[in-house]
Amino acid sequence: MPSPVVEQLLRELHASLTLRKRPEDVARLIQDFHAAQGTDLDTATETALAKAAEHSLRNLWHGYTSMLEEFARPVGAQRQLARATSLFTSVPELPADAGDDPARIEAVIRRAGEEIGRSYGQNDFGMDRLNRAERTAAGLGEISKRQYNKRFRMLRRMEAKLARLLHEQHRREVTMTGKGALAHALPYELFAAGTDSAAFIAYITARGYMRSIFTNGRQRQVYDEVAEALFERLRNAPERTCWYAVAHVYPTDEVLAHVSDEDLTQLLIRWNRILRQVADLLEDAWNRHPLERGTMIVRRGDDSSTWNQAAQAWNTARAHWFTLMEELGQYGILDRFCPGKVPRLMAADVAYWHRMSGGGLHPDTYVWADLPLPWEVLRGEKECPRTLVEAVCARHRVDPVAGAWTAPRPTAEAAPFRRTPELVHGVAVADPLMASALRSAGVFSGKGKRAAAQEWM
Repeated sequence: MPSPVVEQLLRELHASLTLRKRPEDVARLIQDFHAAQGTDLDTATETALAKAAEHSLRNLWHGYTSMLEEFARPVGAQRQLARATSLFTSVPELPADAGDDPARIEAVIRRAGEEIGRSYGQNDFGMDRLNRAERTAAGLGEISKRQYNKRFRMLRRMEAKLARLLHEQHRREVTMTGKGALAHALPYELFAAGTDSAAFIAYITARGYMRSIFTNGRQRQVYDEVAEALFERLRNAPERTCWYAVAHVYPTDEVLAHVSDEDLTQLLIRWNRILRQVADLLEDAWNRHPLERGTMIVRRGDDSSTWNQAAQAWNTARAHWFTLMEELGQYGILDRFCPGKVPRLMAADVAYWHRMSGGGLHPDTYVWADLPLPWEVLRGEKECPRTLVEAVCARHRVDPVAGAWTAPRPTAEAAPFRRTPELVHGVAVADPLMASALRSAGVFSGKGKRAAAQEWM
């Protein structure tokens, strides 16, 4: 059994899988974790961790970052539940966290509905309300029409709030999936099954959770020299590594070779389900406002946030799905069923920046535009075999293997470690205190700055 200190640090590392801590701070936590265990680190790992942890908040004089250290959480139904408690005698006082639990919110709506003879889902104000005779027959004769209508409207609004909460919680999960794969859903017992693998998973997840930078070049690579040093420890002690846990976030051929076919199949089933869920989200965004598919440049009315979150989740799920299919030898399925990648929407100013610097649209955009839409492929409405993808890639001079159109993503080489910048709407700012002031002033937001901002500038 680990000591209480080791257990606490391991749980902090596991908690980071649902947070958005800077990789530097996770590296410092890993240092503390190994020190508490008395682990004798090799020189490469010790040097790499020290290089990253040097810039952790605990080692900086201000100890402050202007960026949120968790993914934005949806606003819960605490206010609505408090109101329901005052209006319905059957609704007891509830703890604050009940407002974030859809199951408890639905239970309250159903219980309160029984008080006024209303069934869940009866939201039509003209057709579903009880008239005077029906209220009397239901034993509601003592409640005035005004009080009855107030309660009916309250429950109708609570159902609408519940639907919004479910949608936003799903979007948050999709965002975490796109950036960190299945890290956020990794159970503690599985995460803690190997201490070195737990450290690697925590760090690679923190790297994946980093925010995008406003640039006309490539985004920062996830796999860096610190991740490489931590992964080398797994290579050197494969018998002490929980490879199945690692496969949730880093499914390379080397990792999957250590995982049983049964566990691989379980992961494949999960990713298949995620692909279908994300495809529904993409289709919904598309149907609400079809995109300019030939350029993927944002136009007025496009829900770029939802689309980009879903597109990233789709590409992550697709990459894991492809890798697992190949590891299981399911080449025949990939020959018949090869859904394409989904590009993110690009802001018009970034597209202009690309053109001015001698670039243009990414070649993948042209391939995407010529392939069937992913949700149509998943439903079997249109066919997308490997041969079709290869033909479209050839037409646009894209390598289908190197571009991960018909094969898993190539394993990345380790990139040099670079400290995490403070970002204000994607723009790097040197100082976190300045970043807070710029963000409060609305700078780089694309909106008009307030007069106070003009004075500050």
